[in-house]
Amino acid sequence: MGIILFELALTFYFAAAIVSITELFKDSKITSKIMLFSAGTGFAIHTISIIYRYVTAGHIPITNPHEATSFFAWCIVLIFFLLQLRYKVSLLSSFIMPVVFFMMLASSMLSREIKPLSPDLQSYWLGIHTVLAFLGNAAFALAFGIGCMYLVQEHYVKSKRLGGLFERLPSLQSLDEINYRLITIGFPLLTLAIITGALWAESAWGRFWSWDPRETWSLVTWFIYAIILHARLVAGWRGKRAALLSMIGFLTILIAFFGIKLLRKGLHVFL
Repeated sequence: MGIILFELALTFYFAAAIVSITELFKDSKITSKIMLFSAGTGFAIHTISIIYRYVTAGHIPITNPHEATSFFAWCIVLIFFLLQLRYKVSLLSSFIMPVVFFMMLASSMLSREIKPLSPDLQSYWLGIHTVLAFLGNAAFALAFGIGCMYLVQEHYVKSKRLGGLFERLPSLQSLDEINYRLITIGFPLLTLAIITGALWAESAWGRFWSWDPRETWSLVTWFIYAIILHARLVAGWRGKRAALLSMIGFLTILIAFFGIKLLRKGLHVFL
């Protein structure tokens, strides 16, 4: 049952990704509705899939690469819909749904075996730390998408090609503001994730920090987004600089998330 639900969610996300890419080349209300239906249906089935696995495993399903990648994709879609409810960002799906699909595709290729939790993971910190981290990273993923949109829109403005895609993308000012809002959401969540992770590490291994590869990359990511916020508030960095930095920050997240699993090093290999 769990496999069927996951594959159905993957299928609907695939449809949403294809339709969202089509939206870049064809402005149609029907296309937009199909994308929202596909993404929404995929998200609903994905949610049921996660709940089913939670019931089956007896713990929050984020303790192996398959579960973690799937849950990360789920968080991205959740933040995507919340952002759409608040801002209704045109064409955001074109930059986000392909990322979601490829994450789900990667998850489908990983082992889905459910194993008992190791003693170190049998803690209430598991859900608190990991959910905070995933939601923060999901906000940064959306900031990455907004950053891409900003660069595309800036290209149209500089080239003075003010028709077609330019008219359908939000203004540079709006994109810059949304990018900032997403970072102000993701940064506190990442900060809390690092703090709760340190508290968990101290209770499990007797030390707050061990310079585990994932911990190190998380700290690098934290500094990048701290620099973005500081530069914006103090030096007035906006626009292209902020967009580029937010994109670089998300790339460090992907390195930390997938790189550690491929190298299979550190305490976070299975998280």
